[in-house]
Amino acid sequence: MSSLSSPGRGRDRWQDAASAAGLLADDGTVAATIFAEMSALAARTGAINLGQGFPDVDGPEYVKQAAIRAIEEGRNQYAPGDGVPELRTAIADHQERHYGLDVDPDTEVLVTTGATEALAASILALTRPGDEVLTLEPFYDSHAASIGMSGATHVTAPLVPGPDGFRLDVEALRAAATPRLRMIVLNSPHNPTGAVLTRDELDAVAAVARERDAIVVTDEVYEHLTFGAEHIPMATLPGMAERTLTISSSGKTFSFTGWKVGWLHGPADLVTAVRTVKQFLTYTSGAPFQPAIAQALADDDTPHALAASLAGRRDLLCAGLEAAGFTVNRPAGTYFVMADASGLLGRVGLRDGVELCRRLPELAGVVAIPAAAFCRAGSPTAQALASHVRFTFVKQEAVLREGATRLARLGVPLS
Repeated sequence: MSSLSSPGRGRDRWQDAASAAGLLADDGTVAATIFAEMSALAARTGAINLGQGFPDVDGPEYVKQAAIRAIEEGRNQYAPGDGVPELRTAIADHQERHYGLDVDPDTEVLVTTGATEALAASILALTRPGDEVLTLEPFYDSHAASIGMSGATHVTAPLVPGPDGFRLDVEALRAAATPRLRMIVLNSPHNPTGAVLTRDELDAVAAVARERDAIVVTDEVYEHLTFGAEHIPMATLPGMAERTLTISSSGKTFSFTGWKVGWLHGPADLVTAVRTVKQFLTYTSGAPFQPAIAQALADDDTPHALAASLAGRRDLLCAGLEAAGFTVNRPAGTYFVMADASGLLGRVGLRDGVELCRRLPELAGVVAIPAAAFCRAGSPTAQALASHVRFTFVKQEAVLREGATRLARLGVPLS
């Protein structure tokens, strides 16, 4: 019998990560993520994939050409472990220009293999068994998986749907923050709900962090993709720059998700801790892409143009969902919309959002992701959002129009 299955061995960290992400069955088998399952379903059935959030067109041509030049100029070997100097400088300049943050590019910036690595390295570097890490719920699945790998305990505070979209339950946040709290992982603009936290909500999180002497790790990859709402970085709040690691990425802002160029910045001692872990994960990556993203960050027009385009596509998809019988929580940011299917589940003979998503290709020729994929199994939030489904509108307008037409089939009365 192999050591992996020896009686009494207990669970390994990979199993903790799988369990935290809801992928570990009682018999020890590991399921595919819901994103992989739904994407495979779309490919198999020919359904329009409005589940997985990646653009179906590339980002700006001048950024692609900059990467091509870097390849032709021979920038194809290891980049420095903390990122090429021009990208670190561009990140610092961007933060000062947009938010008034004074960031030292040499000691307070770290380039990572996407925001996912920045999150994982931060959680692994700064938490351990016995600590508690608080996230919002629903949450992006990699947040939970990284907490599982660290051995820390995952606690949550819910985002609750209402007339103003999803809003933070501040009282639940305070109740969840015990003396064991080590870190708050905050995602705003928020995937999957599309919420953009208000200053009052951020102030409440900051107060908890200061009271519990907790580090705040902010996932701000959708920082430029907002629709009339103001994105406020946590690091700009009084007393928070010294305890906040701010994470962002080129993938969402510039529609180059496959390049996996992300970054973080924060106090030098925290960045050093994260760099120490990160250098033994990937060490470095994306050498020719990094100088291209440095050029992109200097251009403030590109993300504004994308946000303006996404606002129209959001409205198109929301109208289609409402016509199909969904109740829509119109997002203030990101490129996702959460829709409540409770009004139509009964008429199509299904129990919840999970069943609906598995049947949507057959019923409407569309693929989506159930809200349950972003919640702890059996949690109060999972139960409250059991009928909710996430769709993405970061697709070409023609694709969204066809998707809306197909979804309208759900709104046709059954004979």
